Amino acid sequence: MVSFRIRRSVGVAVAALAAMAALGSPAGAVTSSAASSASFHWTSSGPLIGPKPDATHASLAVKDPSVVYVNGKYHVFMTTADGNGWGLAYTSFTDWSQAAQAPITYLDQSGIGKGYRAAPEVFWFEPQKRWYMVFQNEKGGAYSTTTDIDDPLSWSPVGQFYPDGMPQVIQQNIGNGYWVDFFNTCDEKNCYLFSSDDNGHLYRSETTVEDFPRGFHNTTVALSDPNRFKLFEASNIYKIQRSGQYLLIVEAIGDDGRRMFRSWTSGSLTGQWKPLADTADNPFARSSNVTFDGTPWTQDISHGEVVRDHVNQEMIIDPCEPLQYLYQGLDPAAQNPYGALPYRLGLLTAQGPNPVSAFCKADHTA
Repeated sequence: MVSFRIRRSVGVAVAALAAMAALGSPAGAVTSSAASSASFHWTSSGPLIGPKPDATHASLAVKDPSVVYVNGKYHVFMTTADGNGWGLAYTSFTDWSQAAQAPITYLDQSGIGKGYRAAPEVFWFEPQKRWYMVFQNEKGGAYSTTTDIDDPLSWSPVGQFYPDGMPQVIQQNIGNGYWVDFFNTCDEKNCYLFSSDDNGHLYRSETTVEDFPRGFHNTTVALSDPNRFKLFEASNIYKIQRSGQYLLIVEAIGDDGRRMFRSWTSGSLTGQWKPLADTADNPFARSSNVTFDGTPWTQDISHGEVVRDHVNQEMIIDPCEPLQYLYQGLDPAAQNPYGALPYRLGLLTAQGPNPVSAFCKADHTA
């Protein structure tokens, strides 16, 4: 039986936050639904959100963001790293130009409590009229809930998705990897919890919408790659509005050792994933298809999430609006141990036609 493994921290780092690039409100609509492109092109801000240590939190980095736009504000949930472990934190603001100055609340002060917590995903679960935060802890996939996203101290004590431990199929395939990065999305009948193993496998478990968050079963390998680094971690799964398609994004490590994202589409959450932009030469996002605002501050385009204003459990994105993607990056010269790498959060904005905007129909209500 393969032991359950979670990343542990092994060091201390000191890093300076680069200058913030002021950004406006959400980008405007795609103007040409007829145009299409086989590749993605992005612009990136500088670092917008950095660590804010306080008397009880020696934060060195912020990473793994999840972001929703609701009640006139951006709500950002993230992992914090202090060189000895990971926790969760929250910030909010009305415009990206305010992000650097916005206060951070450490969520160990809420019912989530202290201990290893990382890689959040946040969504509104309509059937129960409450917010869910999905994340990982020392036992695997975990969650917390609230009815008030504006109150970061209102999150509930932690629940576990897998009370019986790691499913057997993951034990059989994880090797020397780590069970990480849980991401939930639902269709009309079922919810699907995806996870990665840093060993070339993307897993999917399922339960009914009625039973969620309990009853996850039928865990299977949804996608795999013999090169573990090409299908590494940090999956996102979205429903492309009005298209009948789903978008899968997974982080990879390129031959240059830098982080990037590959992408696929499928007609269902249990279907076959077909390549969309999934190579080093034609990626979803990589430093090679990103134009930076000022001096490039990172060569890694790593764990993040699409900025969503469709916030429910179906994880809907609108192909007629330019994608914005909040991601983690870091100084290319950083050589700290993994747990102390000085990650910051920056914002990508898609430029021009791309493989997702190609799904935009002339009749936006179709």
